[in-house]
Amino acid sequence: MSLEFLLTSLVVVLLPGTGVIYTLAIGLGRGFKASIAAALGCTVGIVPAALASIVGLATLLHASALAFQVIKFLGVAYLFYMAWKILRDEAVMEVSESKDQTGLLKIATTGILLNVLNPKLSLFFLAFLPQFVSPTITNATGSLIGLVAVFMAMTFAVFILYGAFAAIARDYVIRRPSVMRWIKRCFAGTFGFLGAKLAASN
Repeated sequence: MSLEFLLTSLVVVLLPGTGVIYTLAIGLGRGFKASIAAALGCTVGIVPAALASIVGLATLLHASALAFQVIKFLGVAYLFYMAWKILRDEAVMEVSESKDQTGLLKIATTGILLNVLNPKLSLFFLAFLPQFVSPTITNATGSLIGLVAVFMAMTFAVFILYGAFAAIARDYVIRRPSVMRWIKRCFAGTFGFLGAKLAASN
């Protein structure tokens, strides 16, 4: 495993995408423990895309315009749903001193769906992973699985750090309800923007 792969993966994981935004939102609204559930869900959501790339299904998805469009617009709809839910559902990012930890499975499931319903993820792995596998290697599948495992571990670790940062800022937000209202609007707007960007992509 090369240093180039580790550095490139770190940059990719650090970039603010739907998983990062979701983990930050949960960390702010529910605290550190809930943000771990979000990070775990987003990490597990990588598995289908990675497996699709390894077995070649991403190539089929890329070749089938209809399949790609169906999955893409399911993802768009879900991102818009998340934007609406953050704005309308008080429980999504409710901040209180009690740090209620119910619904961790639901938080993780939402994180999984955010990545499962992203068709770009499988195409990303299809383009990204082969660059770091030697053409002379005898067990390419094993090597690809190893790269995916490292990428997922890195994703989980970085997302936990994002969640911890959000949880630390949470105490500040609790004392300032108006700040939380603006944060919710920003997160909702970000999910809406990501949905619109995905809808406009080829």
